[in-house]
Amino acid sequence: MDANHTVGRRKPQQAIGTVLATRGISADLRTRAWYRTRFRGETVTDLSGFSAKHVLLGVTGGIAAYKACELARAMMRAGADVQVVMTPSATAFVGPMTFQALTGRPVRIELLDPSAEAGMGHIELARWADLVVIAPCTAHTLATLALGQADDLLTTLWLATRAQRCVAPAMNQQMWSDPSVTSHVERLIARGVHVLGPDSGQQACGDIGPGRLLEVTELMPRLAALLAQGPLSGRHLVITAGPTHEPIDPVRFLSNQASGKMGYALASAAAAFGARVTLVSGPTALSCPRGVTRIDVVTACEMDNACQTLLSGSQVDCFIGAAAVSDMRPATVAQEKLKKGKDDLSTLTLVENPDVIWGVSHHANRPSLVVGFAAETQALLAHAAEKRERKGLDWICANDVSDGQVFGQDTNCLHCLTAAGQVTLGPGTKSEIARQLLTNIATHFSIVKDTTCN
Repeated sequence: MDANHTVGRRKPQQAIGTVLATRGISADLRTRAWYRTRFRGETVTDLSGFSAKHVLLGVTGGIAAYKACELARAMMRAGADVQVVMTPSATAFVGPMTFQALTGRPVRIELLDPSAEAGMGHIELARWADLVVIAPCTAHTLATLALGQADDLLTTLWLATRAQRCVAPAMNQQMWSDPSVTSHVERLIARGVHVLGPDSGQQACGDIGPGRLLEVTELMPRLAALLAQGPLSGRHLVITAGPTHEPIDPVRFLSNQASGKMGYALASAAAAFGARVTLVSGPTALSCPRGVTRIDVVTACEMDNACQTLLSGSQVDCFIGAAAVSDMRPATVAQEKLKKGKDDLSTLTLVENPDVIWGVSHHANRPSLVVGFAAETQALLAHAAEKRERKGLDWICANDVSDGQVFGQDTNCLHCLTAAGQVTLGPGTKSEIARQLLTNIATHFSIVKDTTCN
């Protein structure tokens, strides 16, 4: 099924091991040298597609299950978050604790597991994944997938996910050649499933022929390429996040309670969707998400300048203004720290800051989609609708920040207003809501593309 497999081809491990063996290097060192060669970039050239992605790795019951350990570790090292789901028969070949140690996540096995469902239900897990890969995939699992059956957790997740799906078959060469297996594979390919391999060579049973699981060095770049083809691949998103600090004197400033968590969650989700992401961030204690370019600013004027420069210098498809930009700043900044009893502290003259998102919406190189945020304490929807119209925004996401909600918290609930109507996202974690909003943005661009093509 795979045009790149070659019968009788020597494996990278065999080639490197042969060279090192002639130099008297121990077997343990040969193994480590082989691993380093494979994952330092000499063989795998671009694994950036894994950055910040969620990969659900299914492991089924075959002797090749041990290779899934190496695959899980390689994907983690490439920047992915990996959740392993095993079939019960797979546990006879590799223990779940091995995968938990490699991924930092408990392995999921049973469909009806009350404790696991309480943490993340199987439907939430299906939505969490950017890619579902079953490696190794046995003949039994191939048949189950082809027939659309869901008799365990792995096959249930397969049917419930919207993520890209691929299988890496591994079985005896005679089983692989059987017409029923061929029919199942053809049916999966017709549904858009990516079939990777199998390879040819000597098998554990002693047979020689097609049916071997592809080596990790061959799986990794192909999986990375699939992940790079996200729904926002080729799009450039600029996202603002965090508060701004408007200095009063060298040690004091005006600001707000924004933490930047929502904007950073949006940047992480956009990168996971395949977009090129530039994050313009005010002062926060957060780490830059994987696969994201961050520009650090302090004041509203600096954030405005950064956004204007980005629009003038590159094509931006979507702008999301999630930052809580200070509306005003002190008219003058004291050169020295103000002192009680010495300086006049009775009056602080303020001037308006530039309106960052208004400037984006009215820029000559305006992005085709401009999304704003409205943090309100009353008349939430009315104030948000007025702000969308006044600033010329395509969408606006309103959230209620009264009573200490949202700012600094890990949860949120957004009411998104567009010209077409309103949709509510959440309540949920900011990461979950970010992915929902980015899904809507990807759908928007898909519709626009289809309309343009027609």
